[in-house]
Amino acid sequence: MSNINEMNVGPRWYVAHTYSGYENKIKTSLEKVIENRGLGDLIFDIRIPVETVIEKKGDTEKVVEVKLFPSYVYIKMVMNDETWHAVRNIGGVTGFVGPGSRPTPLSEEEVRAIGLEGIEEGEVEETRVALAFAVGDGVKVTSGLFEGYTGTVQSISEDSQMVTVLVKRGRRDMPVELEASCLAPENA
Repeated sequence: MSNINEMNVGPRWYVAHTYSGYENKIKTSLEKVIENRGLGDLIFDIRIPVETVIEKKGDTEKVVEVKLFPSYVYIKMVMNDETWHAVRNIGGVTGFVGPGSRPTPLSEEEVRAIGLEGIEEGEVEETRVALAFAVGDGVKVTSGLFEGYTGTVQSISEDSQMVTVLVKRGRRDMPVELEASCLAPENA
């Protein structure tokens, strides 16, 4: 390996590539390594960016955390031989993002775009609502004035609260704006 100590420019964010589904295990293992080897002054923060998604299916809602970048762990650290080996030798880490064996730190623009700075660990920037249907899908109305009717989703509001459905009434399709909670997938 080339002399990685030449790259030391102070604490920067680096990206470790991992096996899919191992992100949390690697974070826990790295935290133990930091504690056991006394690397707290070289490895400062470990993040796995997630967003909270509310999955709606009819009347039921389920809150789920979704990894924004599966198979990647973000580590703020001073890059030197010791920290490189500490991260690289954790089971499940396949390497650092960068050309060959040279880890490349994230630029300030990338750090801001990903949201690594300014958000404390465990905080969620925003919650997204995921519906069990999308534009173009067939749905049935489960409550309200149009209960029992079927139709096609024409549009969904940005906050996923209101849905415009082309409801089939006789020979015509009539656009109706309904709350998302009043709808279910047609084949459900």
